[in-house]
Amino acid sequence: QVQLVESGGGLAQAGGSLRLSCACSGFSANTKIVGWYRQPPGKPREFLARISDVGRIMYANSVKGRATISRDDAKNTVDLQMHDLKAEDTAIYYCMAFPGDFWGQGTQVTVSS
Repeated sequence: QVQLVESGGGLAQAGGSLRLSCACSGFSANTKIVGWYRQPPGKPREFLARISDVGRIMYANSVKGRATISRDDAKNTVDLQMHDLKAEDTAIYYCMAFPGDFWGQGTQVTVSS
């Protein structure tokens, strides 16, 4: 059974940094595209970053230069690090994997100014 479990959310300070982790189970993260999305309050879900099975990485323009996605094949996790946090980074952050369109339950990140 494929499962994605996000962790690392919480309250962060503007200008600070955070590290979110997506624990993958039921599949090897290096066999799928695993990505991070977020949904700010009252707004649609948006793409942030993804890493392919062969390690190809893509970032959304909104976080390019502030975000780093990485994969740990030994732990079967995909992490998202962000720095220089802004209030507009406040959102629920989701991990997803495809093919298969699997989603985690999300983790709340609140950035206070």
